[in-house]
Amino acid sequence: MRQATRKQMRYFVTLSYDGTHYHGWQVQPNASTVQGQLQHALALLLGTPTEVTGAGRTDTGVHARMMVAHFDHDANDLDCTQLAYKLNRLLPRDIAVQHVRPVPPVMHARFSAIARTYYYYVHTHKDPFLRHHSYELHYDLDFSLMNQAAALLLQHDDFGAFCKSHADVKTTLCHVTQAQWHQTAPGQWRFDITANRFLRNMVRAVVGTLIEVGRHRMTLDAFRRVLLGGRRTEAGESVPAHALFLVDIVYPQPDSPPTLPLNPSPLTLHP
Repeated sequence: MRQATRKQMRYFVTLSYDGTHYHGWQVQPNASTVQGQLQHALALLLGTPTEVTGAGRTDTGVHARMMVAHFDHDANDLDCTQLAYKLNRLLPRDIAVQHVRPVPPVMHARFSAIARTYYYYVHTHKDPFLRHHSYELHYDLDFSLMNQAAALLLQHDDFGAFCKSHADVKTTLCHVTQAQWHQTAPGQWRFDITANRFLRNMVRAVVGTLIEVGRHRMTLDAFRRVLLGGRRTEAGESVPAHALFLVDIVYPQPDSPPTLPLNPSPLTLHP
């Protein structure tokens, strides 16, 4: 007698990680990645190869205070609390799972997300406790002028000037809803940017170009021309990856997975 096919269930995993020792999120041959670590752990616990799909593809060295990934499994009685606990026992210390939960099958970790937020940290003095997660600068910056330039990002929708050259993207259109520098402590600053989607290397290129404005090496008019021109060669250099954090991903209500608050305190880098 033919056995009935078991129904596939979809699950969202909410996790965080320090990306220092990983070649980004996405699985790569002969390289350690966050996606690879998560898939390996799930395969061991579920007893079958399990592919996970992430909400985005963070680059080598980039961190995530919040990442969401989904996987499908043919069991509707999965103990999500126990699975999260066992995943944390198996995963390296620099990857932590906060939640596993079932979601409707139409939910997709990447395509269902409606907003993502990144933070980028800089500091303007030598500090051994900041070096791993903040970009050290040795010149003064005009953050007021940088915020005027950042505000221009909300007035444009084509960010080809900040897309990695030869990136395989169908469109360079993005809708930025927040872009602003905040001082978090004396000599320490954080750039917040929120958009519906991000291009490869986009945040680091934006920050690098804003730093050119802050050093008075690029005027506001020149920054505007960079936006309108859409050529990567006219924008500033990309800043290092180690100071970039993915901190929030928003999904339509009421199907949103548990989220971490956008309160910056968990990422505050000063003592």
